[in-house]
Amino acid sequence: MEVRISNRAPDLEEFMTLRTAVGWTNPKPGLVQQSLNNSLFHVCAHIDSKLVGYGRIVGDGAMYFYLQDIVISPEYQNQGVGRSIMQEIESFVADNAMPGATIGLLAACGKEAFYSQFGYSPRTGEPLGLGMCKFVE
Repeated sequence: MEVRISNRAPDLEEFMTLRTAVGWTNPKPGLVQQSLNNSLFHVCAHIDSKLVGYGRIVGDGAMYFYLQDIVISPEYQNQGVGRSIMQEIESFVADNAMPGATIGLLAACGKEAFYSQFGYSPRTGEPLGLGMCKFVE
């Protein structure tokens, strides 16, 4: 299995298909495309011509960087695809985040150990709080 990594935005349809494969819902295509267009950095993982993994960074590019949509097709999970994507993301962060910057993420339940391998720590509530989010419907 040869995984090809690129730093381009995915095709809209392939991205939405990947999201569906892991059980995520998709907003309207125009909104998804705008979101991809506004991202700071993309990492696509392809096997042959199929998108099997994706990750990106959103944020202001200075003080705040957020890992978003780290998603691996179910049949390729636990095979190193996620690690390859994270290595690309960590390289981008090392080159672009200056001292004082914050790199954040909202890990899916049960995926915290994966991100801790890359130096991310869970927010325990002290001193920064647990973090929260709001979904617009």
